Amino acid sequence: MSEEKNSEIDLFEQAIRRTWDPDEEKWYFSVSDVVGVLTDSKDAKAYWRTMKRREPQVAEVAKGYRLIAADGKRRIEDCAHAEGVLRVIQSIPSPKAEPFKRWLAEVGYQRLEEVQNPELAIDRMREEYRLRGYNEEWINQRIQSKIVRDELTDEWSKRKVKAGREYAILTSIISKETFGITPSKHKNIKGLQKENLRDHMTSLELVLTMLGEAATTEFTRQDDAQGFNENKKTASKGGQIAGNARRQIEAETRRSVISSSNFLPKPDDDGEPEVDDDVPF
Repeated sequence: MSEEKNSEIDLFEQAIRRTWDPDEEKWYFSVSDVVGVLTDSKDAKAYWRTMKRREPQVAEVAKGYRLIAADGKRRIEDCAHAEGVLRVIQSIPSPKAEPFKRWLAEVGYQRLEEVQNPELAIDRMREEYRLRGYNEEWINQRIQSKIVRDELTDEWSKRKVKAGREYAILTSIISKETFGITPSKHKNIKGLQKENLRDHMTSLELVLTMLGEAATTEFTRQDDAQGFNENKKTASKGGQIAGNARRQIEAETRRSVISSSNFLPKPDDDGEPEVDDDVPF
């Protein structure tokens, strides 16, 4: 995306109220604020009500969350996560919405290209991480971790595990067995909120994550695990393999594998975070 489009979208995000959903680990944005920013409507809530009547499918993206109103009180408001907000934008006939619509068209075209040639997705992923300052060694590990992850989720899909919440629970089981803490606790240690945890892992954390998921894939196939409950068992077994490796490394180095380091923007970031010693062993 161009610098101009990035600027417009950043300004857009700053102009609306939002709330963090800890269960889904997603930001939810006020839909009426989105409408107000993009339409200059004097009554954005009324505009949104009209939209919902005319396009019921658009209304489905919204969920109720308590937000602080102009009078300082917290009231239930229609909110949507980023994907839902973009869906709302598509239905707004306003010049201010055009940069977002152009961006959506660009992203959609890229996805169609990637379906025809999957290597393009890897190339774009690699370039995105380069632009964000990651070094080549880390980028290679991150790409490999995605390949391992995709192989595991493909197995889950074949075995009647539901994408979304069930994937998240199984992932949490593997992570808990691998690192001894939940993904949310791991993110807290790194000072993360909405950021992707894997994008802020050290090389060693990524390698152990891959080991846990690769082992889970093998156990899933070996045991022919079907459904959510059986896959919980194989997820635990796979995570234990990585957890044993972590404990052996920590015993030899007398240092915790879990690092508070992250890739959040900071001065003179060279791509690979230093491994801190401030996480108790």
